[in-house]
Amino acid sequence: MQTLTFLLVSSVVALTIAGGFNRAAALGGNTNSVYSPCSDTRIQRSDGFTFGIAFSSRASFFLNQTVLLSPCDRRLTLAAMNSQLSVFRPKIDEISLLSINTSAFFPDNYGGYMVAFAGRKYAARSPPAFIANSTYTVTSFTLVMEFQKGRLQNLFWKRDGCASCKGNSNFVCLNKQDCAIRTPSCKGRGGTVDCSLGIQLAFSGTDKHLAVLNSWYEVENMKQYSLYGLYSNLKTSLTSQFNNFF
Repeated sequence: MQTLTFLLVSSVVALTIAGGFNRAAALGGNTNSVYSPCSDTRIQRSDGFTFGIAFSSRASFFLNQTVLLSPCDRRLTLAAMNSQLSVFRPKIDEISLLSINTSAFFPDNYGGYMVAFAGRKYAARSPPAFIANSTYTVTSFTLVMEFQKGRLQNLFWKRDGCASCKGNSNFVCLNKQDCAIRTPSCKGRGGTVDCSLGIQLAFSGTDKHLAVLNSWYEVENMKQYSLYGLYSNLKTSLTSQFNNFF
């Protein structure tokens, strides 16, 4: 893999609800010894799984402006563009909140888009997702990993159509799919709002033993895409912050 600059400001918090989301913990420990996001592996429930998120411009993730490649692919020139990289290792089939502290890292300074990825021969990558420019910043995302027989096949972003900020004038609905904050309202950009990135992660498909991964369906059945309220020990929701200010 090409050398990218690492962000040392990321974390993973797993959500456990009694009788619900933490079934994997009861099924044994980690059996996955692959820790590089650019290596291939097959997983089972309870394994850790390493993947990366690269931050750069949208165009930089495409070869000849047409073919979307994994950031592991040396044909991309992400390192030369001073792109940033964050690596995570969540547990399979646990709903997790991935967080990236943006008090000193401003995504718009690095192109304003991100791509989630893992694997080399069986490379999987998400479509580029807009995070920020000098006008707007999106802070809440949902990422779903789809596995087939334990092999990662797809990563895709799920949007709520701005349902989480409907009727709140402090947010802007971008492209009828993402709730955004005005960038000048963020800490470090002249404002007071914590604009750290929060990525809710869930899983679908089957592991290498054909056990079904259910965490995405559990999120979907709850009829909501943002579970920040359940991470009360981690951070207050951005909506609550704005309601306190205005």
